[in-house]
Amino acid sequence: MKQQGLTEHELRAWRVSFQMLELLRTRIEQQLQASSGLSNADYTVLALLSEAPDGRMRAYELGREAAWEKSRMHHQLTRMCKRGLVTRERCGSRGMEAVITAKGLTALEQAAPSHAQEVRRLVIDRLTPEELDRFAGIATTILENLRADQPPG
Repeated sequence: MKQQGLTEHELRAWRVSFQMLELLRTRIEQQLQASSGLSNADYTVLALLSEAPDGRMRAYELGREAAWEKSRMHHQLTRMCKRGLVTRERCGSRGMEAVITAKGLTALEQAAPSHAQEVRRLVIDRLTPEELDRFAGIATTILENLRADQPPG
């Protein structure tokens, strides 16, 4: 079966979406680094842990929530442990929990206001409430498809 290429219309939508995502990721990363010294990955882990009961999550659950592979989460947690932002604690016979530290919580609390301001400046304030709803709906549809289409393991 011959694979169908993208039409000009489809290609334009794909390219502009991809460029937007890449530039937005870069801008958010730059803002976080400049204002707090945190990477986007640091911020993601700290935010997820801060919202978890007792500031702790099983490492595999944290990876699932961040949509990261196991090795990426392992290396990220190792770097953050060295900086005192999180700790790892045994959970059961084989499990491991990531736990946000006081230093990690302080770093997140200091980074959050300027991060939210930048997200607002770059995205939220550029869209009407209706456009924001449509944007969230489209992103949700694509995200659900990506999660359902994930390879096993």
